[in-house]
Amino acid sequence: MKHTIENKATKLFIILGGFFIANALIAEFIGVKIFQMESTLGFSPFEYKLLGETVSLQYTAGVLLWPVVFIMTDIINEYYGKKGVRFLSYLAVGLISYAFLMVYLAIALDPAAWWTGSKATLGIPDLQAAFKGIFGQGLLIIIGSLFAFLVGQIIDVIVFQKIRKVTGESKIWARATGSTLVSQFIDSFIVLSIAFYFGPMLFPSYGTPWTLPLLLAVGVNNYFYKFIIAVALTPVIYWAHSAIDKYLGKEKAEEMKRMAES
Repeated sequence: MKHTIENKATKLFIILGGFFIANALIAEFIGVKIFQMESTLGFSPFEYKLLGETVSLQYTAGVLLWPVVFIMTDIINEYYGKKGVRFLSYLAVGLISYAFLMVYLAIALDPAAWWTGSKATLGIPDLQAAFKGIFGQGLLIIIGSLFAFLVGQIIDVIVFQKIRKVTGESKIWARATGSTLVSQFIDSFIVLSIAFYFGPMLFPSYGTPWTLPLLLAVGVNNYFYKFIIAVALTPVIYWAHSAIDKYLGKEKAEEMKRMAES
């Protein structure tokens, strides 16, 4: 009898789960950076009007990974069902919360005097301030992001399974892309609403709340980007399914998919 870890289905769950959690965790930490899409691609930045607000293609670096997280959700959902996705989602939220707690404790540690100015020649006169600025994301952003992630995952699973019941085993693109687009829409607006609109209203010390038009404009702008990425990554879904079916064997893969629907 094979040891549990030698079972292909178990190995696959560990690999997919590890990649899923790693992406979610990394996205939280790199999300503090706001980048300019146009200049990154070698174009001059441009501004345009959206819902009465002037915006440009500026995004949090976290958008690089969140579409991947939701696609991973769909792949896990396909083979391990709602229970598998929910288990990993709750685990990810717990580990992200733990990681941020450790980061805040690290920020609170008294820095060594020599370390604080050790990067002055690189244009960083106060390394402690830089460390705090990069890793010490606002509490409201953390809460908003975690809540949005959890809600988005639950919605993704529900929409995925409902589309699957209609399409059956065919049209992988419909259930994968469709569920991702719905969950990303909800995710985009929840995190912005908590971090920059409702949060500052309840806790004025966290800053001035965004206006509702600004919130909607930034939310739509971010979602449009995620929409494009989700559609562009559709071929990856088919490649992943093909690779997994080959790894598990057709009979085992079909059995897992049937069990995932229950």
